[in-house]
Amino acid sequence: MFTRGRKLIGLIAIAMFCMVNFGTWAGAADKKVVVGSKNFTEQRILSEIMIQLLNNRGFQCEDKTGLGGTLVARKALENGQIDMYMEYTGTALVTMLKEETVITDPQACYDFVKKADLERNNLVWMPYMAFNNTYCLMMTSANAAAKKIKTLSDLSAFVKANPDKVRFGTNEEFYARPDGYKPLQKKYDFQFPDDKIIKMTPGLLYKALQDNDIEVAMGFATDGRIKGMNLVVLEDDLKYFPVYNPAPVVRKEIAEKYPELKTIFAELAEKLDTRTMTNLNYAVDGEHKAVKDVSAEFLKGAGLIK
Repeated sequence: MFTRGRKLIGLIAIAMFCMVNFGTWAGAADKKVVVGSKNFTEQRILSEIMIQLLNNRGFQCEDKTGLGGTLVARKALENGQIDMYMEYTGTALVTMLKEETVITDPQACYDFVKKADLERNNLVWMPYMAFNNTYCLMMTSANAAAKKIKTLSDLSAFVKANPDKVRFGTNEEFYARPDGYKPLQKKYDFQFPDDKIIKMTPGLLYKALQDNDIEVAMGFATDGRIKGMNLVVLEDDLKYFPVYNPAPVVRKEIAEKYPELKTIFAELAEKLDTRTMTNLNYAVDGEHKAVKDVSAEFLKGAGLIK
């Protein structure tokens, strides 16, 4: 009887152990999210960082990255095809929320879009990253020096005086955006002739600048190729561009289901400043390292994963 009792107690203990641990394992297995992104280098890096970080914290991530441009990624989020992706505050302010007043203070812009997107669209903005990937106009260092162009006002004056001597490269999205080229030319009171505007994919813009096929191109302030190709960013002296701090934007249902997401992304936000993001972009575009490897190296170096 005593032996039977010990066996029974042992079986009960094993059963309880299995129940507790099965519950834990099942809980981890149930923590599933779908991560999306746009289709340029920085977005692919940010989404991969999110995926690796969440996987490390017990989530199972379905990868739906590289969806396309801003509107494609946003539509996928709104339709529930993805649960989250990194969006930029300035983009949300102007493109999604249709606000006409530019907010140049990072915290104020974030606070506004966070409140408005939740109220209007049931989307939750997680803590924002420290870097500002604003749009910019770029030239080669040599060309900018030769033409004595340092600011966008300098560019405006040069184009007015020499309309046939400057070719401008842009992608389709920047050309059409409400915070893109057309309002920019209005702000700075100049216009490139139509036959001097050349549309191409973002990846080709930098090489076109380097090869002197164009003189000016749109770009992103944290793009590593600016450093790698010795380009210069023209100063936005009239403060046209909004701030563009990225943050994970999550469907409300998912944010409420997994409240720990806020803490996880707050840890990440503290580690991603402008210099760090520029170096990550350069590692992929300039040194041709794999996105997965660059993301893992960053997370380990930042102490976010082991």
